[in-house]
Amino acid sequence: MSALHVSTLLITTHASSTRPKFPCFSLFRKSLSFPKSVSQSQRRIATFVSSKSSEAGELPTAEDKLLSRLPEKNKPLFSHSLPCIESWLRSLGFYRSREERAVWLIEKPDWHARLSLDVTDLYIRYLKNGPGNLERDVERRFSYALSREDIENAILGGP
Repeated sequence: MSALHVSTLLITTHASSTRPKFPCFSLFRKSLSFPKSVSQSQRRIATFVSSKSSEAGELPTAEDKLLSRLPEKNKPLFSHSLPCIESWLRSLGFYRSREERAVWLIEKPDWHARLSLDVTDLYIRYLKNGPGNLERDVERRFSYALSREDIENAILGGP
């Protein structure tokens, strides 16, 4: 899973040169503390944005922590906490509806769908107004007693 990260870099330059001297940089996140020997004109702040994989040794995000706490794939969905289910849905490509907290949407190249987390079941409705050749919306219902793996395979299999 990739995440967008912003790093801020303090670069100090020497008065004799306008080019930064890269051996003289320090990475910081929260506070701006400059050595007294560095004048105001020598300070530059640059912000770099990069996409890094979570396997690249960076600190895990809250989302990564929730995904790591997921029960095994063959466990029923009712054994998963709601935050873990939400992280799992995001990892599959779903995003939460702005209007309804229990509704999640996904847009795949071949189909679009609307997933609802009901009290007793999970519903997915493949939408005819998305890509594909659906003549009407197709709805499927899955019990939370089914395993996460079975539900995932059925959902991502499409209409």
